[in-house]
Amino acid sequence: MNITFTNISGFNDLEQPQPASKFIPDWYKNMESYIGGDKKPTGDGATKATVKRCMPVFDAINVGYIITSPADIYVSIKDGEQFFEWSSLGLISFHPIEQAPNHPAKNRHAYPKWNNYWAIRTPKGYSTMFVEPMHRESVFAILPGIVDTDEYYAPVNFPFTIKDPEFEGLIPKGTPIAQVIPFKRESWTMQFGGEKEIKEQANLTSKLSTKFFDRYKTMFRANKEYK
Repeated sequence: MNITFTNISGFNDLEQPQPASKFIPDWYKNMESYIGGDKKPTGDGATKATVKRCMPVFDAINVGYIITSPADIYVSIKDGEQFFEWSSLGLISFHPIEQAPNHPAKNRHAYPKWNNYWAIRTPKGYSTMFVEPMHRESVFAILPGIVDTDEYYAPVNFPFTIKDPEFEGLIPKGTPIAQVIPFKRESWTMQFGGEKEIKEQANLTSKLSTKFFDRYKTMFRANKEYK
Protein backbone atom coordinates (compact mmCIF):
# COMPACT_ATOMS: atom_id res chain seq x y z
CA MET A 1 0.00 0.00 0.00
CA ASN A 2 1.38 3.42 -0.95
CA ILE A 3 1.00 6.86 0.60
CA THR A 4 2.15 9.74 -1.61
CA PHE A 5 3.71 12.97 -0.30
CA THR A 6 3.97 15.76 -2.89
CA ASN A 7 6.02 18.91 -2.28
CA ILE A 8 3.89 21.88 -3.39
CA SER A 9 6.14 24.59 -1.89
CA GLY A 10 8.35 25.25 -4.89
CA PHE A 11 11.42 24.71 -2.67
CA ASN A 12 13.42 21.71 -3.83
CA ASP A 13 15.39 21.41 -0.58
CA LEU A 14 12.32 21.05 1.66
CA GLU A 15 12.94 18.36 4.28
CA GLN A 16 11.01 15.26 3.27
CA PRO A 17 8.64 13.36 5.55
CA GLN A 18 10.19 10.18 6.91
CA PRO A 19 8.91 7.00 8.56
CA ALA A 20 8.33 7.65 12.26
CA SER A 21 10.96 4.97 12.99
CA LYS A 22 13.58 7.53 11.88
CA PHE A 23 12.62 9.78 14.81
CA ILE A 24 12.95 7.55 17.87
CA PRO A 25 13.11 9.96 20.85
CA ASP A 26 16.34 10.07 22.83
CA TRP A 27 14.65 9.31 26.15
CA TYR A 28 13.43 6.01 24.68
CA LYS A 29 16.71 5.11 22.97
CA ASN A 30 18.70 5.80 26.12
CA MET A 31 16.43 3.93 28.54
CA GLU A 32 17.41 0.47 29.79
CA SER A 33 15.09 -2.38 28.88
CA TYR A 34 15.16 -3.68 32.47
CA ILE A 35 15.53 -1.74 35.70
CA GLY A 36 19.21 -1.74 36.61
CA GLY A 37 19.90 -3.90 33.57
CA ASP A 38 18.60 -6.84 35.61
CA LYS A 39 16.88 -9.19 33.15
CA LYS A 40 15.59 -11.88 35.45
CA PRO A 41 12.34 -12.78 37.23
CA THR A 42 11.49 -10.89 40.41
CA GLY A 43 10.25 -13.94 42.28
CA ASP A 44 6.55 -13.19 41.93
CA GLY A 45 6.13 -14.14 38.28
CA ALA A 46 6.98 -10.67 37.01
CA THR A 47 10.14 -9.02 35.66
CA LYS A 48 11.84 -5.63 35.98
CA ALA A 49 10.97 -4.64 32.41
CA THR A 50 10.75 -0.90 31.73
CA VAL A 51 8.43 0.90 29.30
CA LYS A 52 11.05 0.20 26.62
CA ARG A 53 9.81 -3.42 26.53
CA CYS A 54 6.19 -2.28 26.08
CA MET A 55 5.24 -3.05 22.50
CA PRO A 56 2.14 -0.80 22.46
CA VAL A 57 4.42 2.17 23.26
CA PHE A 58 6.97 1.00 20.68
CA ASP A 59 4.27 0.68 18.01
CA ALA A 60 2.85 4.12 18.84
CA ILE A 61 6.28 5.73 18.47
CA ASN A 62 6.89 3.98 15.14
CA VAL A 63 3.47 4.17 13.49
CA GLY A 64 3.16 6.16 10.27
CA TYR A 65 5.29 9.08 9.15
CA ILE A 66 6.67 12.33 10.56
CA ILE A 67 6.50 15.80 9.02
CA THR A 68 9.07 18.23 10.43
CA SER A 69 9.44 21.99 10.60
CA PRO A 70 11.20 23.18 7.42
CA ALA A 71 12.83 26.14 9.20
CA ASP A 72 13.54 27.66 12.60
CA ILE A 73 10.71 29.34 14.46
CA TYR A 74 11.34 31.70 17.36
CA VAL A 75 8.56 32.28 19.89
CA SER A 76 8.51 35.30 22.18
CA ILE A 77 6.02 37.24 24.27
CA LYS A 78 5.39 40.84 23.21
CA ASP A 79 2.78 43.00 24.93
CA GLY A 80 1.32 39.88 26.52
CA GLU A 81 0.83 38.05 23.22
CA GLN A 82 2.78 35.24 21.58
CA PHE A 83 4.90 36.44 18.69
CA PHE A 84 6.33 34.06 16.05
CA GLU A 85 9.31 34.84 13.86
CA TRP A 86 10.77 32.88 10.95
CA SER A 87 13.26 33.70 8.22
CA SER A 88 11.88 31.82 5.21
CA LEU A 89 8.65 30.38 3.81
CA GLY A 90 5.23 31.38 5.07
CA LEU A 91 5.41 28.93 7.91
CA ILE A 92 2.77 30.16 10.33
CA SER A 93 -0.72 31.61 10.04
CA PHE A 94 -3.37 32.02 12.74
CA HIS A 95 -6.90 31.18 13.80
CA PRO A 96 -8.50 33.60 16.29
CA ILE A 97 -9.17 32.02 19.67
CA GLU A 98 -12.89 32.70 19.11
CA GLN A 99 -12.94 29.84 16.59
CA ALA A 100 -12.32 27.35 19.41
CA PRO A 101 -12.77 29.27 22.68
CA ASN A 102 -13.51 26.16 24.76
CA HIS A 103 -11.01 23.71 23.31
CA PRO A 104 -9.10 21.98 26.13
CA ALA A 105 -5.76 22.87 24.49
CA LYS A 106 -6.46 26.64 24.47
CA ASN A 107 -3.82 28.80 26.11
CA ARG A 108 -5.48 32.29 25.90
CA HIS A 109 -3.61 33.17 22.69
CA ALA A 110 -4.74 32.86 19.08
CA TYR A 111 -4.19 29.43 17.56
CA PRO A 112 -1.06 29.39 15.39
CA LYS A 113 -1.10 26.99 12.44
CA TRP A 114 1.75 25.22 10.71
CA ASN A 115 1.30 25.74 6.99
CA ASN A 116 2.10 22.32 5.62
CA TYR A 117 3.83 22.09 2.22
CA TRP A 118 3.18 18.40 1.67
CA ALA A 119 0.06 17.21 -0.13
CA ILE A 120 -0.84 13.70 1.00
CA ARG A 121 -2.74 11.11 -1.01
CA THR A 122 -3.81 7.63 0.03
CA PRO A 123 -5.45 4.78 -1.93
CA LYS A 124 -9.21 4.59 -2.30
CA GLY A 125 -10.90 3.83 1.01
CA TYR A 126 -8.01 5.08 3.17
CA SER A 127 -7.93 8.17 5.36
CA THR A 128 -5.14 9.81 7.36
CA MET A 129 -4.98 10.73 11.02
CA PHE A 130 -2.78 13.65 12.06
CA VAL A 131 -1.66 13.74 15.70
CA GLU A 132 1.04 15.20 17.90
CA PRO A 133 4.14 13.00 17.47
CA MET A 134 3.60 10.41 20.18
CA HIS A 135 5.79 9.91 23.25
CA ARG A 136 8.03 12.82 22.29
CA GLU A 137 8.86 15.92 24.29
CA SER A 138 7.60 19.07 22.58
CA VAL A 139 6.77 22.63 23.54
CA PHE A 140 3.70 22.55 21.30
CA ALA A 141 0.91 20.18 20.31
CA ILE A 142 -1.13 20.16 17.12
CA LEU A 143 -4.89 19.70 17.34
CA PRO A 144 -5.52 16.14 16.09
CA GLY A 145 -7.61 15.59 12.98
CA ILE A 146 -8.65 13.03 10.36
CA VAL A 147 -8.84 13.75 6.63
CA ASP A 148 -10.12 11.49 3.84
CA THR A 149 -6.93 11.82 1.83
CA ASP A 150 -8.10 9.52 -0.95
CA GLU A 151 -10.52 12.24 -2.04
CA TYR A 152 -9.00 15.38 -0.49
CA TYR A 153 -5.30 15.44 -1.29
CA ALA A 154 -4.52 19.15 -0.97
CA PRO A 155 -2.12 20.05 1.86
CA VAL A 156 -3.55 19.72 5.38
CA ASN A 157 -2.41 22.43 7.78
CA PHE A 158 -1.89 21.88 11.50
CA PRO A 159 -3.36 24.28 14.08
CA PHE A 160 -1.46 24.01 17.35
CA THR A 161 -0.94 25.52 20.75
CA ILE A 162 2.18 26.22 22.77
CA LYS A 163 1.78 24.12 25.91
CA ASP A 164 3.22 26.80 28.18
CA PRO A 165 1.56 30.13 27.31
CA GLU A 166 4.64 31.94 28.66
CA PHE A 167 7.13 29.95 26.58
CA GLU A 168 9.85 31.89 24.79
CA GLY A 169 12.51 30.18 22.72
CA LEU A 170 13.48 28.39 19.55
CA ILE A 171 11.60 25.63 17.76
CA PRO A 172 14.45 24.34 15.57
CA LYS A 173 14.26 23.32 11.95
CA GLY A 174 13.67 19.57 11.78
CA THR A 175 11.42 19.45 14.85
CA PRO A 176 8.67 16.83 14.39
CA ILE A 177 5.40 18.66 13.76
CA ALA A 178 2.87 15.94 13.02
CA GLN A 179 2.63 12.16 13.01
CA VAL A 180 0.82 11.02 9.86
CA ILE A 181 -1.06 7.72 10.24
CA PRO A 182 -2.92 6.23 7.24
CA PHE A 183 -5.76 3.81 7.99
CA LYS A 184 -8.51 1.98 6.17
CA ARG A 185 -12.05 3.26 6.65
CA GLU A 186 -14.45 0.56 7.80
CA SER A 187 -17.86 0.47 9.45
CA TRP A 188 -17.91 -0.87 13.01
CA THR A 189 -20.71 -2.01 15.31
CA MET A 190 -20.17 -2.27 19.06
CA GLN A 191 -21.11 -5.46 20.86
CA PHE A 192 -20.47 -7.01 24.27
CA GLY A 193 -18.87 -10.34 25.05
CA GLY A 194 -20.29 -13.11 27.21
CA GLU A 195 -19.18 -16.42 28.65
CA LYS A 196 -17.42 -17.47 25.44
CA GLU A 197 -15.28 -14.33 25.41
CA ILE A 198 -14.55 -14.61 29.14
CA LYS A 199 -13.22 -18.14 28.65
CA GLU A 200 -11.15 -17.05 25.65
CA GLN A 201 -9.63 -14.23 27.67
CA ALA A 202 -8.82 -16.63 30.54
CA ASN A 203 -7.08 -18.98 28.10
CA LEU A 204 -5.08 -16.08 26.71
CA THR A 205 -3.99 -15.01 30.19
CA SER A 206 -2.98 -18.57 30.96
CA LYS A 207 -0.89 -18.69 27.80
CA LEU A 208 0.83 -15.43 28.77
CA SER A 209 1.86 -16.94 32.11
CA THR A 210 4.02 -19.58 30.37
CA LYS A 211 6.74 -17.03 29.55
CA PHE A 212 8.69 -14.48 31.57
CA PHE A 213 9.95 -12.17 28.84
CA ASP A 214 8.39 -10.44 25.80
CA ARG A 215 5.09 -12.25 26.14
CA TYR A 216 2.90 -10.04 24.00
CA LYS A 217 5.70 -9.38 21.51
CA THR A 218 6.43 -13.05 20.77
CA MET A 219 2.92 -14.49 21.08
CA PHE A 220 0.50 -11.92 19.74
CA ARG A 221 2.04 -8.82 18.19
CA ALA A 222 1.81 -8.40 14.42
CA ASN A 223 4.66 -6.76 12.52
CA LYS A 224 3.93 -3.30 11.10
CA GLU A 225 5.91 -1.62 8.32
CA TYR A 226 6.09 2.01 7.23
CA LYS A 227 8.74 2.72 4.60
